[in-house]
Amino acid sequence: MAISIKSSKEITKMREAGRLAAEVLEMIKKHVVPNVNTDTLDRLCHHYITKKQNAISACLGYRGYPKSVCISINDVVCHGIPSQNDILKDGDIVNIDVTVLKNNYHGDTSAMFFVGQPTVQGEKLCRITQNSLYLAIQLIKPGIRLRTIGIEIQKFIEKQNYSVVREYCGHGIGKGFHEEPQILHYDADDGGIVLKKGMTFTIEPMINAGKCGVYTLKDGWTVKTQDSSLSAQYEHTVVITNNGCEVLTLRKNEIIPQILTHE
Repeated sequence: MAISIKSSKEITKMREAGRLAAEVLEMIKKHVVPNVNTDTLDRLCHHYITKKQNAISACLGYRGYPKSVCISINDVVCHGIPSQNDILKDGDIVNIDVTVLKNNYHGDTSAMFFVGQPTVQGEKLCRITQNSLYLAIQLIKPGIRLRTIGIEIQKFIEKQNYSVVREYCGHGIGKGFHEEPQILHYDADDGGIVLKKGMTFTIEPMINAGKCGVYTLKDGWTVKTQDSSLSAQYEHTVVITNNGCEVLTLRKNEIIPQILTHE
């Protein structure tokens, strides 16, 4: 398995792409309100990426995907296709997943948004899911096994009586949207991979309030929970540094630092 190690020049480009992806999520937040449809949110994101950032939405046309971002509501796990028919209502939880391509490098990130007043269950699921991502980021440094990420996320999530989706994972990223290695969010064979400085990848746990089973709709994209339970996901792109990692897609007001070090 060829895992690319990025040069400092490449990391500089990825830092810019990551910053732009984070800015899209910051921009769209105020528009995630009751009675707006998800197609409107998609168009706002597309306009911002192409006109304000002078960048490309990597999702649009990727393997035939028809929109610029993925928007997944409530029991939709991932890859929800924005539509005029999907109208947000008070209490919904919504994931918006953005990948920006700038100067041939990708920045990939997603976050959950509350529509109006969140339910107690929705708020808790989102908080725990985000904390599982932060837990994983805080572990990362050169020399640890890749599978450590999945082991710790699974342990943390199952303690809360939630479940980790198995079918989807994080991934290497750079010039390619999806590169090696796969980043599994549960305990699984990692082929002996050890993290090294210069690796860049996403961590993006998808967490269900109920069981881990999912299914895909006939549109070939939209993935839902089998038991109709709520699902949440947060995603960051990271690069491994000399003694920790840097979060390339950090948004303002997040509770972790951009650069994490292990002395």
